[in-house]
Amino acid sequence: MNPESQNVLDYHGDNTIFMVWNFKSNTEIGDAFKSICALVINLNNSGSTRFPDSGTSCVMGIGYDVWHRLHLPDPPPKEFENFVPIAGKKHTAVSTKGDLHFHLRGSSSSICYDMASAISDVLAPVAISIEEIHGFRYWDGRSILGFVDGTENPRGDDRAFFGLIGDDDPAYKGGSYLFVQKYIHDLNAFKALPLQEQENVIGRYKSNDIEMPDDVKPSNSHIALANVGDDLKIIRDNMPFGNMSTNEMGTYFIAYTSTFSTVKKMLNNMFVGSPEGNYDRILDFSTPKTGALFFAPSVTFLKNIISGATETAVVVPNVKSRSLSADGSLNIGSLQKEAGYE
Repeated sequence: MNPESQNVLDYHGDNTIFMVWNFKSNTEIGDAFKSICALVINLNNSGSTRFPDSGTSCVMGIGYDVWHRLHLPDPPPKEFENFVPIAGKKHTAVSTKGDLHFHLRGSSSSICYDMASAISDVLAPVAISIEEIHGFRYWDGRSILGFVDGTENPRGDDRAFFGLIGDDDPAYKGGSYLFVQKYIHDLNAFKALPLQEQENVIGRYKSNDIEMPDDVKPSNSHIALANVGDDLKIIRDNMPFGNMSTNEMGTYFIAYTSTFSTVKKMLNNMFVGSPEGNYDRILDFSTPKTGALFFAPSVTFLKNIISGATETAVVVPNVKSRSLSADGSLNIGSLQKEAGYE
């Protein structure tokens, strides 16, 4: 029987919250981790039952260092590692620390807020939130730069092929490598470019989202360098965020993939260049402030953690159930019951 995956294959909703948490040092984190695994399952079950057409989902990724701190199975997934910075002559893909990453989606921002609140309740005693980004859908799926984002995403059955680990790493089948970067754009500088020059930076025509022909598309355009082949694709769930008045608009780049090597190839093309020095010109207007690799295990893996079937030092927590809310907020339910999958 194939393991049940987290909702990494979903198409992103209109509202998103991204959260990154780091556990405190010299703190027992096993109970909280087991609780958060149960909570993730419960949030998804509750969301799909109460709001079946809302696109509600919560996906959790686990960082490399905390994987070992929690004594999760060894060896870890084949391509799981701490992300190493990728430095070109002008721009660098930075590396930042993250223990847990949460990708919260829904058609309503209220759903995302409630999920973020429930996660914070569990983690705040033992962890520190280092990032919380509120994303939104911009028109027809465009980045804040004005170009459609994610046109090259795999569709249909290809999403599972490119987004989920298969039989080549059977212990982690149904899981996904999760890579994120927070980019801040110099939107004023980009908007100051003539339309044709903006299109040359991206490699697509702005109004109709059609890719430029190869004999027209600049070799240092984003499309020319970030797309590394039809047999090497990722699932992008990028979302714009920020504050327009302060010119601090950005894109939260998030990729789910069956092979992290695909992401590294893409980043090498962008930052080092192909050939070397021919870097992605979008980086002259977009600066990465974070960069971290997580692993999003299958729901089956999370259930094994809760039950103790996975090799881990955590124990079942004693968590009180939440009462039913009368205001329409998510009723998280009993984490102890969730450990038994009731």
